[in-house]
Amino acid sequence: MALPPQLQPLIGTWRGPGSGHYPTIDPFSYTEELVFSEVAKPFLVYQQRTWSPEGQPMHMETGFLRSPTPSTVEFVLAQPTGHAELAEGTLTSTEDELLLELASPQVLVATSAKSVQATARTYRLTKNQMSVDFSMAAVGEAMTHHLHSDLHRADT
Repeated sequence: MALPPQLQPLIGTWRGPGSGHYPTIDPFSYTEELVFSEVAKPFLVYQQRTWSPEGQPMHMETGFLRSPTPSTVEFVLAQPTGHAELAEGTLTSTEDELLLELASPQVLVATSAKSVQATARTYRLTKNQMSVDFSMAAVGEAMTHHLHSDLHRADT
């Protein structure tokens, strides 16, 4: 089975600056890298990592992105922090933009991990630029915007 054509524009490495905030922490900045890889299957392999302005590793996650119909997406994600997400949502594709809006109304959380109840992710691709927004309901807070990054193709 071939990769659905609606996912093809994501293939590659994306890198750029990001910033984060949340009611329980101080604001911070980071660099983010996303890699979407094709593996001759009907899904993409996803790897994400971030590092501090000083170059220290901060966060990483890995998973699989698939699009069972031209307008839907499913994202299976695992994080070394003890969290796993199954995010589902919509894919909107126009001549100028690819938009993925996903929500994970439940997050699997290891006993030793921080409490996370739900997440939401938005990926907006225009030409060779991608913006990423991440919101979460965690540690007793309601759904709140947490992260934003502006990425560019790093493999061209």
